[in-house]
Parts: sequence; C-alpha cells; structure tokens
Amino acid sequence: AKEGWTVVISGRRKDVLDEAVASIAKSGGKIEAIVLDVSSAADAEKVAKEIVAKHGRIDLLVNSAGVNVPKRSWDDITIEGWDKLVDINLSGVMYCMRAVLPAMRAQKDGVIINVASWAGRHVSKMTGPAYTTTKHAVLALTHSFNMDEFKNGLRACCLSPGEVATPILKLRPVPPSAEDMAKMLQPEDLGRTIAFVASMPAHACINEILISPTHNRSFVTPTML
Repeated sequence: AKEGWTVVISGRRKDVLDEAVASIAKSGGKIEAIVLDVSSAADAEKVAKEIVAKHGRIDLLVNSAGVNVPKRSWDDITIEGWDKLVDINLSGVMYCMRAVLPAMRAQKDGVIINVASWAGRHVSKMTGPAYTTTKHAVLALTHSFNMDEFKNGLRACCLSPGEVATPILKLRPVPPSAEDMAKMLQPEDLGRTIAFVASMPAHACINEILISPTHNRSFVTPTML
C-alpha cells in the first residue's frame, strides 16, 4: 500500500481483516478486505471475479496463507492434520493462482508471489513431514507456472523465508522465546521483499528467493525446536 498499490487482502476471519484494514488505512494506503477460505476453489474464483469486476484487473497475487499443526512428526501426525496442511498450504495456492489466471492472461501481464518456506528447500524435523512436503510442492508449482506462462508475459516468484516472528510459531511443540523471536525475520522484512519483487520490470522474472534470519537457528539446532 505504501508503494501506491490498491491492496485487497483476504482471509477467513473478518475481525482480523478489519483490524488490518484499519491499521493500513491510517497511513493513507488504499486497502480493502474480502473474506476468503483459500481451501475452496469456488471461493477463490468468486473473489478473483469480484476484484476484476470492481478494479478491472489483477496485477499482483501474493499467496501467503499457511498453517502447521502441533502434531507434526511421524510419531504423532494424523490424517486430519495432513489433509489440513495440503488443503491450505498447497491446494489453496493452486486455487488462487488458477483464479487470477484468466485476468492476467488477458492483460498479458501479472506477478504471482508464493510464500513458501525455508522448509521448501531444506527438509527439517522442526517443521514436520506434512509442512515440509507442501512447501517443497509450492516451489515446484511456482517453477512449473513460469515454464508455461512466460509466453503470456506472466511471472511467478517463490519466496522461501526462514523463521518469521508470526503467531504460527505458537503452534510448535516448543514455542520460541521472545528473545529468539526478536532475532527472527519480521513481517516487515517480507513486506519489503515482496514490494521489491513486485516492482521489477516486466522483462525480469525473479524465480525464487531464499531468505533467513542472520541468526539462523536451523544451523545450530537442526532437529525439533
């Protein structure tokens, strides 16, 4: 929004969306919110059509929805937990990409940024098999998109961050301390990275970015955190 974009945010919880809209609007940014469950292909298509109907185009899609579960090792993973992660972390990304594709193809222009994870490049017991698998798949999905859609002038980037200080960390078997979280990437760091990718000229495609905290805990504690 600070870069002059008209931003439409989405998510399942209207109260959280309303808080985000109020916060960003205070700084003068143009922002709207639409309730969306990314695990529903029909919802994703409906929201994309609403945006095009109101604004005429979709220039940028940022897929940042992602979850994990407390039971994340082979000892205690459940089918329900696996399905939840696949539905949101992988299928949700594909549904939203597919939903914006008609508009972007018609424009012959558009950028998609899929937020994956360090776990999408490096297998780790810390994140568990389900999360790690979905994030590896998002990386493959992003590259396959570029292989097919470059001819239409479209670009996708897989942004794979290490630990980011967000509420999802509270779901870990051993939540990180406040001191540890202060050393992690902050949401603002990813915001700056996303703005950088989105600002690149149409002839440049940043296929992927792997970013981590300088104090990367996976280097010192490669098992369960």
